Amino acid sequence: MSERLFAIGVALVLAGCAARGPAPIVERAPPPTPTQPPVVAPPPVAEAPKAPEKPAPTHTVKRGETLVGIALQYGLDYRELAAWNNITNFNVLSVGQVLNIAPPGGSAATLATGPVATPLALAGPPIEARPLANTPTAKVEPRGQKVPFSERALAQLSSPDAGGPMVATAPPIAPPVSPTPEVAPPAPAEPEKSPGTDKEDVDWMWPVKGKVIAPFTESAKGMDIGGRKGAPVVAAAGGRVVYAGSGLRGYGKLVIIKHNNTWLSAYAHNESILVKEQQDVKKGQKIAEMGSSDTDQVKLHFEVRRQGKPVDPAKIFPPL
Repeated sequence: MSERLFAIGVALVLAGCAARGPAPIVERAPPPTPTQPPVVAPPPVAEAPKAPEKPAPTHTVKRGETLVGIALQYGLDYRELAAWNNITNFNVLSVGQVLNIAPPGGSAATLATGPVATPLALAGPPIEARPLANTPTAKVEPRGQKVPFSERALAQLSSPDAGGPMVATAPPIAPPVSPTPEVAPPAPAEPEKSPGTDKEDVDWMWPVKGKVIAPFTESAKGMDIGGRKGAPVVAAAGGRVVYAGSGLRGYGKLVIIKHNNTWLSAYAHNESILVKEQQDVKKGQKIAEMGSSDTDQVKLHFEVRRQGKPVDPAKIFPPL
């Protein structure tokens, strides 16, 4: 009977297994990838049209012209004019030679800059932190309870002196480092400027006392004032002597003073010159003695020029 029951059970089990079919296989598509919007390049920015560069002003040397005369014509120091054109011999000019009458590339207005000083905090080697000599240590007595598992606990238990007290050494304390103050680089020295300023209001005075024997004309570029030989000729305003000599034909012994970047004055036909080039003079200082060099009578030919253009002194000076 038991064998019959066992056979019936086996038959039921086999029938149940045959009734079950294979599990269905469902194909799932991968999740959709989010699409990124296309990157639109910004429209090109149109560059503003550059203003055309103005050509540097020049002067073409004519027959009979000298470096001093050209400099006087434009209200310049002849040394500056020579430097701008790489002229080493002031007395040699060629007819047709083209001269720059302005500093090339505006170099005259460029300040001299030196190397930037490195702050002291970055100049030396890095500071190494070292532990103090007598660093205190904290002792931890062994405890009777179980220690939770950790890599640190395992390392302590594996050490040779695991049975003794565990000693925890405090981390080394770095010595306090005081911040090093940064040293600012020295301010660049300003280039030597022309005497005076660019202001129009120059404090003028007449260079001699006398009678006007030839008033100002465009052709004469100045006026003639009569007087006696040896009479003092003084500076009409403070400034710097940019020429003192007799190298300009028709002017005799000549002194030219540059008062600022706008004005200069010229004193011609002197008997003697009492100042030197690059000398600073004050208003009313004696610079020459009246004479008749390169002319037929004792007189002072006096010119005042604004940016090289002759100006009538009677219109800007106090009454003579």
